[in-house]
Amino acid sequence: MTAESGSLLMLLAMPFMQRALLAGLLSGALGGLLGSFAVLRQLSFFSDALGHSALLGLTLGVVLGLNPTLVLIPFAVLFALVVSTLVQRSQLPADALLNIIYSSSLALAVVALSQVPGYAGGLQNLLFGDILGVGWIDLLLLALVLVAVVAVMAVNLRSQILLSLDESLARSRGVAADGQRLLFVILLAMVVVLSIKAVGVLLISAFVVMPACGARLLSRGFRSYVLLASGLGAAGAVVGLLLSAGLNLPSGPTVVLVQLGGFLLALARSATVAPAAAATAGWPDPAD
Repeated sequence: MTAESGSLLMLLAMPFMQRALLAGLLSGALGGLLGSFAVLRQLSFFSDALGHSALLGLTLGVVLGLNPTLVLIPFAVLFALVVSTLVQRSQLPADALLNIIYSSSLALAVVALSQVPGYAGGLQNLLFGDILGVGWIDLLLLALVLVAVVAVMAVNLRSQILLSLDESLARSRGVAADGQRLLFVILLAMVVVLSIKAVGVLLISAFVVMPACGARLLSRGFRSYVLLASGLGAAGAVVGLLLSAGLNLPSGPTVVLVQLGGFLLALARSATVAPAAAATAGWPDPAD
């Protein structure tokens, strides 16, 4: 046994590493699951804005001396609902409005945190992730959100699929589009903020989007697409954590690079598929 493998085995035996792997598995699966819907609805930039703006909620928790995660969840949900309403009612292009919101929120939060004594080092962890610092409360919240997301999506799967593929068709089939959209935004906000500890504020959008894009290239049906996106997200998070531990690399960026590798493999695989099959793989069929 080499020194590197022995060191990795020692790390795997430590509780903090076990918690980190479990958190990566849960957050990766959640990111892939909701990311599969977000990509089809062109909400990837929305998740990016949520991630950047979440730093304001973390700042609020630090300033008040409270657990930042517990403050961040209600903050992010409220923020997501307000931003969703603004995007729908504003005459500005959605991407421009979201760019204004997330860049100004990030700037304000960084300036505020820089004034908190002794928090300069913690700022880097927030920006790029510190999954090794995951505690039992974080794991409990991730597990509860996973159960909630699976339950909600199972009950509303048909409506969410129709809304993702064709909103006009969904409305004609009696789907309450506005309510379903708000429900999805709330779930997405919760997943984004709980995944920030894994990859940080600056990388959260890639964490959500890349597994879904890779799965879309490989899947021929909607249900297989969603399941594969969730599996790729979980696998990418776990493999990235193991690589970061074994090679002494930063965990968040390593996870995202592993997910990038998975996406590139899916892209290479899809290029070898016959054009007709590739077209089917690119547009999941709700009847699958």
